[in-house]
Amino acid sequence: MAGLTRQTPVPTTIVVHRRSRVMEIAFDDGTHARLPFEFLRVLSPSAEVRGHGPGQEVLQVGKREVDIEALEPVGNYAVQPRFSDGHNTGIYSWDYLHHLAIDQQRLWADYLARLQAAGKSREPAGSGAPADAHGPADARGPAGGEGPADADGMKSTEARRRPP
Repeated sequence: MAGLTRQTPVPTTIVVHRRSRVMEIAFDDGTHARLPFEFLRVLSPSAEVRGHGPGQEVLQVGKREVDIEALEPVGNYAVQPRFSDGHNTGIYSWDYLHHLAIDQQRLWADYLARLQAAGKSREPAGSGAPADAHGPADARGPAGGEGPADADGMKSTEARRRPP
């Protein structure tokens, strides 16, 4: 991510849907996405996940049931979720969230391929699910519902100002 500029798409709405474990986000360029909590967690921009340089990435496993317990604004450029597994060091800038939104399918497929190559699972440890639980539904990621049953937004944010 190159950083924020006047051309960086800015979220107009962010809603955390706790029951479906999805963060819904709309940007001022018309991009709209429903990003599963698991997807956000395994692709956290934190050093804990990405490492401190190329080749130092840490594959995140067992995150299928992760929740977002809180979502805090970071200035006018990012949000910082606190996940139920204790992870809270990822700062998701607007440009990074936009990247996740537009490249969601490719990024998810890449993650699943890395999991499979490592012989690991999305299932939490001790869940009893087989380690090779990567069936067709998994390729889509955890799905969130639509409509009134999913109207459980934990927090909404209004549009943020563009950087100077």
